[in-house]
Amino acid sequence: MRNILLILFWGMIVSANAQSIKVQMVTTDEYKAWIKQAEVTPTKGSTTAEVIIDPANTRQTIHGFGTCFNELGWTSLNKLKAEDRNAVMKELFSPGVGANFTVCRMPVGANDFSVNWYSYDETDGDFEMAKFSIDNDKNTLIPFIKSAKKYLPGLEIWASPWSPPSWMKYNKHYASSSSAKNRQSIEKKYQNDLPADKEGKEGTNMFIQEEKYLKAYALYFSKFIDAYQREGIKIRSVMPQNEFNSAQIFPSCCWTAAGLANFIASYLGPAMEKKGVEILFGTMERPKEALVDTILKDPKSSKYVKGIGFQWAGKDALPGINKRYSNLKLIQSEQECGNGKNDWKGVLHSWDLMKHYLNNGVSVYEYWNTSLLKGGISRWGWAQNSLVVVDAETKTYNYSNEYYLLKHVSHFVQPGARKLETGGEYKDLLAFVNPDKSIVVVIANQESTERTVNIRIKDSVYSPKLASNSFNTLIIK
Repeated sequence: MRNILLILFWGMIVSANAQSIKVQMVTTDEYKAWIKQAEVTPTKGSTTAEVIIDPANTRQTIHGFGTCFNELGWTSLNKLKAEDRNAVMKELFSPGVGANFTVCRMPVGANDFSVNWYSYDETDGDFEMAKFSIDNDKNTLIPFIKSAKKYLPGLEIWASPWSPPSWMKYNKHYASSSSAKNRQSIEKKYQNDLPADKEGKEGTNMFIQEEKYLKAYALYFSKFIDAYQREGIKIRSVMPQNEFNSAQIFPSCCWTAAGLANFIASYLGPAMEKKGVEILFGTMERPKEALVDTILKDPKSSKYVKGIGFQWAGKDALPGINKRYSNLKLIQSEQECGNGKNDWKGVLHSWDLMKHYLNNGVSVYEYWNTSLLKGGISRWGWAQNSLVVVDAETKTYNYSNEYYLLKHVSHFVQPGARKLETGGEYKDLLAFVNPDKSIVVVIANQESTERTVNIRIKDSVYSPKLASNSFNTLIIK
């Protein structure tokens, strides 16, 4: 099935007599990307419209789009020549060039796409954090972030740990699930050495719930903030734990919502307040609104929480949370990561995810892996998709189809844009109004034949022909 991603760049060219309006179209399909098409001229009159857009019918403010800084992202990019690596970073972060990313995520210590396990302090019992060090990051994450900030000095960064130092956990290990029970299906190089009887499980606290450990962990966060600040990297926000319900064979740590509420209220919250760093709750990877309620209905923890991050199955808790806590910043913290094939099926799924999250109140939308070697295999054997795919043998790279889908939104939708509600019988679209009053519409045709969709904005109707199985975006100035 041929799928074409059509981007309609609407430019209002107003002549002296204000009569000429023309629309440009940019097209990307599975085989060709970012191809400019012939202009489209809108009409006025009573043409029946399947889509109706009122620029005054606004929803949430869009804060920005971005990706994540993982170690394997930087090691893969370092297989390229310096000029190619710089070209990639310019495409991703330089304003007006490509993706226009403005807000990104990073791990606190190792995550599942690190080179290997590490934390900033693996000295057992070092409650004063005397041995704390970010030296590992000076080889990977710090140059990765600095290379982005070279093109966007004001890049906003938030951070979350996948696991605390192993000695702070009951099982004294970075992982929460043993690969022993899956030894037949997991190659040796991807296995961990966690005994099966030391596994954690959802609904329990794997972090030691003693004051000296909780206090030391808050200090760990503070040391992280200070160390990165000395490197010229400001951390805007932190989340206390990635996927706090998930026991994984890679760095992970289960918490109960009550355990996190206590940690935020009495330890992390006061520590981050002193640093001027926001706390975001999450990441939420379960469809359980009650987990969020536990934090936000607690007056001691809720006063520190400024937003909530959702990913994976957590997306199903988003609609209800959006209705009940609309004053909080809602974040899509990690787009589902595919299978390493970077195929068109993944693009279609990504489009569905975008619609769900952006139609349900998120102000930040973030991809996961910025760059990976071809095949996308992690240290723990999980193959995932990426925006940039690097061939280590030829020292070449390409942008994936998912990159172009994201670019077709993020290149045009500016920070400060407002999400627009749309009407009419045709529902397969997203719409925004930028601070400069330009309107951005992203519309899909997932049918097997070409079709024309009539889109009414004020008194003008735009009738582009949309190729079969296509995605489309509109911008009107």
